[in-house]
Amino acid sequence: MDLGPIRAHDPAVVDGDAREASVLVPIVDRASGPHILFTKRADHLSDHPGQMSFPGGGREPEDPDRTATALREANEEIGLRPEEVEMHGRLDDFETITDYAVRPFVASIPDREYTPCDAEVAEITVLPLSALIDPENYESEQRDHPRYGRIRLHFFHVEGYTVWGATAEMLVQFLELATDWKLPPEPDRVVDADADLPS
Repeated sequence: MDLGPIRAHDPAVVDGDAREASVLVPIVDRASGPHILFTKRADHLSDHPGQMSFPGGGREPEDPDRTATALREANEEIGLRPEEVEMHGRLDDFETITDYAVRPFVASIPDREYTPCDAEVAEITVLPLSALIDPENYESEQRDHPRYGRIRLHFFHVEGYTVWGATAEMLVQFLELATDWKLPPEPDRVVDADADLPS
């Protein structure tokens, strides 16, 4: 993994009426290699229940900037203290189907046990980068979206978890910048607009 391209990246910015949000893409260094921390969203949440995500959420009026949003949310969701975070850079802003403009910050965090906030997080898991970049663990599909037209959905299947949706979009850019992983030029399949999605 090379974080130089992350630090040098000039991220695209989403302007408009979407609500501002921020997430951390948290890197955990272990003897076996780099890992990425994910949260599994609580099933009772109105937005993306049960999905794998990065720690983060919507900007609040007291947040002075988007970095502060990411740090506050990570502290609330997993107990990560702001002083423990080593920021490396940003990915492009991403728009979600729930009308958020999400700003991902790439950061290193300590390899320790984190505590999920029961109100928002069902589970915390740390997945090895080596498995995330394994072509056997990735697939994608093309479908028509009523708002965005033809879209490509990404799915990373690692250790019984499936990372997809906006989190997978961010992960694709992170992997392309920081590793030798390349997005396959074509999706694995084309499906109907109403085809089932992971639960």
